[in-house]
Amino acid sequence: MSADNTLAIRRAQAGDRQAFHQLYQQHIGRVYAVCWRLLGDRQKAEDASQESFVKVWQSLPDFKGDSTFATWLHRIATRTAIDCWRRDKRLTFVDPETADGLAEQGGQTTAAANIDGRDLEQAIQRLPPQAKAVFVLFALEGYQHNEIAVLLNIAEGSSKAQYHRARQLLRGFLSEE
Repeated sequence: MSADNTLAIRRAQAGDRQAFHQLYQQHIGRVYAVCWRLLGDRQKAEDASQESFVKVWQSLPDFKGDSTFATWLHRIATRTAIDCWRRDKRLTFVDPETADGLAEQGGQTTAAANIDGRDLEQAIQRLPPQAKAVFVLFALEGYQHNEIAVLLNIAEGSSKAQYHRARQLLRGFLSEE
């Protein structure tokens, strides 16, 4: 973590709104990208991003630095987007062209983009909602099945089964094209 970033975090923890705004500007692209990928709706992603930063502001005094600030923020954003998804009980994805534009604006890129991003994004769009959620969280966001089980309120075995199902369906979808 850079000295400037550490200073901004400490100042924000002390209530400095300008320092928090600096952190916001530095991380909004990645937070928005995560929310958009999970929710697939511009307005919901904006709402989840804002809600994430509200939670960060409220929890900032408790941030101890055990992980990087970016990792801590990413976890909050992911959980916030999942909470929004739970409220809606559906998960969609942005179209591939929009996802490409988002990545150019500083959004997170994924290993999946190296395969053939457009085809994969379209195939992911076709997955059943729970299989999408598990696939995104495990394969793209790096969560473990026990964490996914807690996040989605399902059994760990269900997470593994949904991931297996998603992979099988994706193989089938991609072989059709």
